[in-house]
Amino acid sequence: MSEHRRPHIDDSLGLISQGYSWLPGRFRRAGGPSIVHTRLMGLRAVALRGPEAVRFFYDESHVRRHGAIPEPVQGTLFGHGAIHTLDGLDHRNRKIMFLSALKDVREVGRLAELTGQIWDEAAGQWARQPQTVLFDETARVLTRAVCEWAGVPLATEDVADTAADLTALVDGFATLGPRHWRARRARGRCERRLADLIQGVRDGTVPAAADSVLELVARHTGTDGRLLEPKRAAVELLNVIRPTVAVSWFVAFAGHALHRWPQHRERLRAGDRAWAVAVAHELRRFYPFAPFVGGLAARDLTWQGERIPAGAMVLLDIYGQNHDPALWPDPYRFDPGRFLDREPGRDELIPQGGGDPRTGHRCPGEDVTVALLATLLIRLARLDFEVPEQDLDISLRRIPALPRSRVVLRVTGSARSEGASDAVRHATPYR
Repeated sequence: MSEHRRPHIDDSLGLISQGYSWLPGRFRRAGGPSIVHTRLMGLRAVALRGPEAVRFFYDESHVRRHGAIPEPVQGTLFGHGAIHTLDGLDHRNRKIMFLSALKDVREVGRLAELTGQIWDEAAGQWARQPQTVLFDETARVLTRAVCEWAGVPLATEDVADTAADLTALVDGFATLGPRHWRARRARGRCERRLADLIQGVRDGTVPAAADSVLELVARHTGTDGRLLEPKRAAVELLNVIRPTVAVSWFVAFAGHALHRWPQHRERLRAGDRAWAVAVAHELRRFYPFAPFVGGLAARDLTWQGERIPAGAMVLLDIYGQNHDPALWPDPYRFDPGRFLDREPGRDELIPQGGGDPRTGHRCPGEDVTVALLATLLIRLARLDFEVPEQDLDISLRRIPALPRSRVVLRVTGSARSEGASDAVRHATPYR
């Protein structure tokens, strides 16, 4: 009997013990179908993979998000009542706000340029330090940049603590241990501060630039025509800031990749923008970030002849699809060249979800991620640094994965880079 037709035994412990390899292993043992059946957290679950599965999953008549995201994830990563938990008109209304902030190529370019400038300033100090932890320093750079770009005031002395809180939100969503409780405390601090800021903008006691993200979120009205409750608005403002700082994970992976495959560094040092974007895409494909996304079957469904009952959990295997040899020849080889001759297919490369970012649940900040990565890759490649002995192992059991040492560098010198406009132009394939 093939695995996907066996009795469905709860496999939550399998997910905990195997992490990113859990779903790919289930597909491998099932012998090739694009759907596997299991149970997860007591619910019947089906897992899908492949571009057709992406289109099926992101069809709102098939899969709904409301009630699908577990409370531990809402209480850390997304926030209660966030856009990720909405469907239909409410989701599209909230999406308009995010698209206004994140899909203007000029705004993406401004954020990338600002991030590059702050990196250059910070990197000038790293050579004076005995060592630099790439992940931590990048988080501080991105925190300063996105807060300034969004119009959120942030004192210099608060940057390190704010960056630690923002990375904690991402680092603690998939565990019930100390990382999880650290994330919950961080969310409480961030939401309280931003809710007070939103209320201050509305009261006129806090100035906000007319077209800033802060002003946009503070003035956004829901489908009922009312302003979002301050705490709900704070959740969504945080959902602009927090994913930007999460790019720190990919920059740490970039440090890992340039150390492991230094042959890719020279073209970055030369300022090859197309190559920088290709490396950014390959980092997002190759390294583990989101293992899967989930929703609930909106009604009784059929996928490739297999029944999916209403209310069942539907999982889209992100890590497995990004390493599927049917889509990516030699998928466990780090090869940025695979993205030089073609843009990634919308529903093929899905590290931040699939579907149409303008209408669906795909992250509207994906272009921001690519533009920031392309900008910082060139700067990282131009740093003069040594990599001291350390533990660079990346455990697939830890979600989200990260090199154990967070990538420690011994910086001996830095070089400034040119602007990011070309990187931004190359980084917007889904318009």
